[in-house]
Amino acid sequence: VQLQAFGGGLVQAGDSLRLSCAASGLTFSRFVMAWFRQAPGKEREFVVAISRGGGGNTWYEDSVKGRFTISRDNAKSMVSLQMNSLKPEDTAVYYCAADERLIISSLRRASAYDYWGRGTQVTVSS
Repeated sequence: VQLQAFGGGLVQAGDSLRLSCAASGLTFSRFVMAWFRQAPGKEREFVVAISRGGGGNTWYEDSVKGRFTISRDNAKSMVSLQMNSLKPEDTAVYYCAADERLIISSLRRASAYDYWGRGTQVTVSS
């Protein structure tokens, strides 16, 4: 299984950015997909997750609700994160993660995911 995240960059506060994560080596639709982020000196934290299959269920960390939107394209084995109204506190390395057997009660825990991408840097200047 390989996950490749891309789309990060340097933007100003209030701008938008779209991250994508391309997956290979797995039956993509069977996997819960998630985004985590890690700022310097901080632990990796949950951002958002999307359910298996059609992605009818999503879970967001409170600070990104209404600003970030996760989506998945099973035909392309890709998950995306649309980030609007970015704030300096969104600055972090963003990682995509995948797990096939994840249960809902565990989806906010990084340790529950078996597969990780390398991460892409998002920097939001004030």
